[in-house]
Amino acid sequence: QVQLVESGGGLVQPGGSLRLSCAASGRGFRLTDMGWFRQAPGKQREWVATITSAGSSIYADSVKGRFTISRDNVKNMVYLQMNSLKPEDTAVYYCNGRPIMSRTDYWGQGTQVTVSS
Repeated sequence: QVQLVESGGGLVQPGGSLRLSCAASGRGFRLTDMGWFRQAPGKQREWVATITSAGSSIYADSVKGRFTISRDNVKNMVYLQMNSLKPEDTAVYYCNGRPIMSRTDYWGQGTQVTVSS
Protein backbone atom coordinates (compact mmCIF):
# COMPACT_ATOMS: atom_id res chain seq x y z
CA GLN A 1 0.00 0.00 0.00
CA VAL A 2 1.19 3.52 -0.85
CA GLN A 3 0.02 6.69 0.88
CA LEU A 4 0.51 10.00 -0.89
CA VAL A 5 0.26 13.54 0.47
CA GLU A 6 0.59 16.59 -1.79
CA SER A 7 1.62 20.09 -0.77
CA GLY A 8 2.77 23.32 -2.34
CA GLY A 9 -0.32 24.54 -4.14
CA GLY A 10 -1.55 28.11 -3.99
CA LEU A 11 -2.37 31.27 -5.88
CA VAL A 12 0.17 32.57 -8.38
CA GLN A 13 0.12 35.21 -11.10
CA PRO A 14 0.43 34.27 -14.77
CA GLY A 15 4.06 33.72 -15.64
CA GLY A 16 4.91 32.73 -12.10
CA SER A 17 6.22 29.49 -10.64
CA LEU A 18 5.21 26.93 -8.06
CA ARG A 19 6.73 23.68 -6.87
CA LEU A 20 4.42 20.89 -5.80
CA SER A 21 5.64 18.15 -3.50
CA CYS A 22 4.30 14.67 -2.91
CA ALA A 23 5.37 12.67 0.14
CA ALA A 24 5.04 8.92 -0.26
CA SER A 25 4.89 6.38 2.54
CA GLY A 26 4.63 2.64 2.45
CA ARG A 27 6.85 0.04 0.93
CA GLY A 28 8.39 -0.08 -2.51
CA PHE A 29 8.73 3.57 -3.49
CA ARG A 30 11.79 2.82 -5.59
CA LEU A 31 9.74 0.36 -7.64
CA THR A 32 6.84 2.74 -8.19
CA ASP A 33 6.21 4.90 -11.23
CA MET A 34 5.10 8.32 -10.01
CA GLY A 35 3.02 10.91 -11.77
CA TRP A 36 0.99 14.07 -11.57
CA PHE A 37 -2.54 14.56 -12.84
CA ARG A 38 -4.82 17.56 -12.68
CA GLN A 39 -8.53 18.27 -12.79
CA ALA A 40 -9.98 21.64 -13.68
CA PRO A 41 -13.56 22.57 -12.74
CA GLY A 42 -16.04 20.85 -15.02
CA LYS A 43 -13.35 18.81 -16.76
CA GLN A 44 -12.05 15.27 -16.54
CA ARG A 45 -8.85 14.48 -14.72
CA GLU A 46 -5.92 14.67 -17.13
CA TRP A 47 -2.41 13.32 -17.01
CA VAL A 48 0.40 15.89 -16.63
CA ALA A 49 3.70 14.05 -16.19
CA THR A 50 5.26 10.75 -15.15
CA ILE A 51 8.64 9.75 -13.80
CA THR A 52 9.31 6.05 -13.92
CA SER A 53 11.04 3.95 -11.28
CA ALA A 54 14.08 4.06 -13.59
CA GLY A 55 14.04 7.86 -13.62
CA SER A 56 12.71 8.51 -17.12
CA SER A 57 10.24 11.37 -17.42
CA ILE A 58 7.50 12.14 -19.92
CA TYR A 59 5.14 15.10 -20.18
CA ALA A 60 1.83 16.10 -21.64
CA ASP A 61 2.24 18.42 -24.61
CA SER A 62 0.43 21.19 -22.75
CA VAL A 63 3.15 21.42 -20.09
CA LYS A 64 6.27 20.29 -21.98
CA GLY A 65 9.08 22.78 -21.58
CA ARG A 66 7.40 24.49 -18.61
CA PHE A 67 7.01 21.73 -16.01
CA THR A 68 9.66 19.40 -14.61
CA ILE A 69 8.97 16.25 -12.63
CA SER A 70 11.62 14.80 -10.34
CA ARG A 71 11.94 12.27 -7.54
CA ASP A 72 14.11 11.68 -4.50
CA ASN A 73 14.28 7.98 -3.69
CA VAL A 74 16.01 8.64 -0.37
CA LYS A 75 13.32 10.98 0.94
CA ASN A 76 10.44 9.18 -0.87
CA MET A 77 9.41 12.44 -2.49
CA VAL A 78 8.18 13.49 -5.92
CA TYR A 79 8.19 17.07 -7.13
CA LEU A 80 6.58 19.05 -9.91
CA GLN A 81 8.32 22.31 -10.72
CA MET A 82 5.90 24.49 -12.66
CA ASN A 83 7.22 27.56 -14.48
CA SER A 84 5.60 30.06 -16.84
CA LEU A 85 2.22 29.25 -15.38
CA LYS A 86 -0.89 30.09 -17.36
CA PRO A 87 -4.50 30.56 -16.24
CA GLU A 88 -5.35 27.29 -17.99
CA ASP A 89 -3.05 25.47 -15.55
CA THR A 90 -5.56 26.21 -12.81
CA ALA A 91 -6.70 22.89 -11.38
CA VAL A 92 -6.50 20.52 -8.46
CA TYR A 93 -3.24 18.61 -8.87
CA TYR A 94 -3.07 14.99 -7.78
CA CYS A 95 -0.06 12.84 -7.10
CA ASN A 96 -0.27 9.29 -8.46
CA GLY A 97 1.73 6.20 -7.65
CA ARG A 98 1.68 2.97 -9.65
CA PRO A 99 3.91 0.14 -8.41
CA ILE A 100 5.50 -1.61 -11.35
CA MET A 101 4.56 -5.07 -9.98
CA SER A 102 0.89 -4.52 -9.14
CA ARG A 103 0.01 -1.65 -11.52
CA THR A 104 -2.52 -0.48 -8.90
CA ASP A 105 -3.15 3.27 -8.85
CA TYR A 106 -2.75 5.19 -5.60
CA TRP A 107 -3.81 8.81 -5.27
CA GLY A 108 -3.22 11.71 -2.96
CA GLN A 109 -5.95 14.06 -1.79
CA GLY A 110 -4.98 16.83 -4.22
CA THR A 111 -3.67 20.37 -3.91
CA GLN A 112 -5.25 23.43 -5.50
CA VAL A 113 -3.27 25.54 -7.97
CA THR A 114 -4.82 28.81 -9.09
CA VAL A 115 -3.18 30.99 -11.73
CA SER A 116 -4.79 34.39 -11.80
CA SER A 117 -3.91 38.06 -11.77
